[in-house]
Amino acid sequence: MKGLFITFEGPDGSGKTTQIRKLANYLKEKGIPYILTREPGGTKISDDIRSIILNPAYNELTGATEILLYAASRAQHVREKIKPALQSGKIVLCDRFVDASIAYQGYGLGVSLQTVKEINEFATEGLTPDRTYLLDISPENAKKRMLSRMEMEYKEGLDRIEQRENVYHRKVREGFSNIYRENKHRICFIDGDRSEQQVFEDIKNDVMQVIDKYFK
Repeated sequence: MKGLFITFEGPDGSGKTTQIRKLANYLKEKGIPYILTREPGGTKISDDIRSIILNPAYNELTGATEILLYAASRAQHVREKIKPALQSGKIVLCDRFVDASIAYQGYGLGVSLQTVKEINEFATEGLTPDRTYLLDISPENAKKRMLSRMEMEYKEGLDRIEQRENVYHRKVREGFSNIYRENKHRICFIDGDRSEQQVFEDIKNDVMQVIDKYFK
């Protein structure tokens, strides 16, 4: 029995990490087998690569290096954790996947979209999410949330990607919008500017329909 691969995407500060955790707790209450993971990271090797990618001290990291590091982390993650979980019939909840690379390195850094897609096609062996929740949020609210999160959780400050200029983050948001328009069959667009509970109700209602349909 094949599992169900669900990813969460959106600009930094969109609330996707909060929402994926809420969904994980909901599935746990329902007794539905799942795993919760994230990118970059998810395995020991992938987490070590994550520490390089997000370290603000590595400002000299080139766009090409960034793309390849993300892909390397993802390749290990897919083979070591995601595919085995899917093969065992579990639902995989993943905080970011290939769409993030297309938005952040493709649209954000201006790297050829085709290049980003081909690198990740190789890294994932063509694995594609069954359902993706894209949380969109205004740049103003995103910035407020990131600063608030930094004060509460991340005393060391914003990571290397979060520290980039506003123009970069606007390109990323536009990139996600384009990705959505090209993949409406897979992506569920969520207005992240609403309350946490309103957002979760939309996600919960949709995901239960997807689960019911997929596991019939």
